[in-house]
Amino acid sequence: MKRRSNNKPKEAPAKNSQRDKSVRYVALLRGINLGGHKQVRMEDLRRLLESMGFLNVKTVLNSGNVVFDARETSKTALVKRIEEALTKTFGHEIPVILRKLCEIQELVDSNPFEKVRVTPDTRLYVTFLSEKPNSSIKIPYESPEKDLKILSLQDGAVFHVVTLSPGRGTTEAMAGLDKLFGKRVTTRNWNTVIKMLKS
Repeated sequence: MKRRSNNKPKEAPAKNSQRDKSVRYVALLRGINLGGHKQVRMEDLRRLLESMGFLNVKTVLNSGNVVFDARETSKTALVKRIEEALTKTFGHEIPVILRKLCEIQELVDSNPFEKVRVTPDTRLYVTFLSEKPNSSIKIPYESPEKDLKILSLQDGAVFHVVTLSPGRGTTEAMAGLDKLFGKRVTTRNWNTVIKMLKS
């Protein structure tokens, strides 16, 4: 008579691993590495987020864009954790705006600049908002100098076009955005937004 084996069959690995449960996010840091102020090395930023337990951390360019996986689903809680860690590590407050990578994908898929005629003087930008704007401006909007055009506002993102002209560059053209949408905003070039999706 054959004895029954006491060896239990191996259990299949759990399907819901940490990576399976995680969500891919993009953290957008405001106001770093501009004119020598609030200098943050991207390698230090990556290591910081890895030390906080986030996975698959990658930085995009030098303007403070970090793509990572996290198990938390509360954006508010994540923003608070990251901002506190940034202050402790780098010695100054750095506002963070958070988006799921799938939300960035939806923005790109909407092709908001489709009808824009791009010339060598054209710059395409997205300003990400942290809260619902109180501005009462009518969109589409054109600045009095006609070098800033706000095309649309959707899902917490403002799509706008800057046209460079003698004596007025991108900084001058976008100077009024804080007044229109508040200071807890951050702006990225459209090409940078697209690069986030490749990380």
